Amino acid sequence: MTTSLADSVGTFEIAGKKVARLGFGAMRLTGLGVWGEPDDRGECVRVVRRAVELGVQLIDTADSYGPYVSEEIIREAIHPYSDDVLIATKAGLTRNGPDVIRRGGELVRLGPAAWPPVGRPEYLRQQALMSLRRLGLDHIDLFQLHRVDPKVPLEDQVGELKKLQDEGKIVAIGLSQVTVDQIERARRVADIATVQNRYNLTDRTSADVLAYCTRHGIGFIPWAPVAAGELARPGGTADRIASAHGTRPSHVALSWLLASSEVMLPIPGTSKVAHLEDNVAAAHLRLSEAEIAELDAAA
Repeated sequence: MTTSLADSVGTFEIAGKKVARLGFGAMRLTGLGVWGEPDDRGECVRVVRRAVELGVQLIDTADSYGPYVSEEIIREAIHPYSDDVLIATKAGLTRNGPDVIRRGGELVRLGPAAWPPVGRPEYLRQQALMSLRRLGLDHIDLFQLHRVDPKVPLEDQVGELKKLQDEGKIVAIGLSQVTVDQIERARRVADIATVQNRYNLTDRTSADVLAYCTRHGIGFIPWAPVAAGELARPGGTADRIASAHGTRPSHVALSWLLASSEVMLPIPGTSKVAHLEDNVAAAHLRLSEAEIAELDAAA
């Protein structure tokens, strides 16, 4: 009997749905610099369909991916959606161009400069309604504030999401790239189902946020989950452990994340079916307690 993805990694409940704890991040279903159309739209459509076939239930996207392209591809691939699939999207970041440019023959990443935050309540409402239209939904299971806009009171930003929730347009509310203090402020306004912060083997600056989410049963969605840096290089800790299991450091990175907390929900992303299948294969890797401890100490 083939073990399902949910049986391999366990489940976590969001918006009344129990989803496998290994999801899919849809940012890469776009062009260079998360801007415009991908080089092969057909392959991206196949990636989303294959993810669902493999048992992935949590698909995470955002209006700013493309912009709009990622949401449109998800709809093309799997609409009408299966009842056990949860589509999570976000609003709160705008775009002023690709976040990667070519300069002197090299690719230069612009980072946050290409993603200005806008958290005005009327903007967040507009984007939620547009995401509903693009995705072909009558409600969004998980709608996340992509970034806190420092120019707008956090309570006003979360408050608008609470209004959308009360109106039945969204089911659950999530936050992204926040501190413990911001989570606590947001929870005074609305129930917070998930937090999506950068977290991986080599970047554990959100360890306090993960600990808080674990204590309070809030889903933690780490972005850039397979980054392993020096640990993945020949002879590095992740590389040595991967070699012992006959696998790759990326599998070790995902397995370590899944073992670190019952609220952990990694969402590795790709635009290639083969890469997707390789990521999902990480669900079957089991690290020993000694290996986990070694990775814990290696950052």
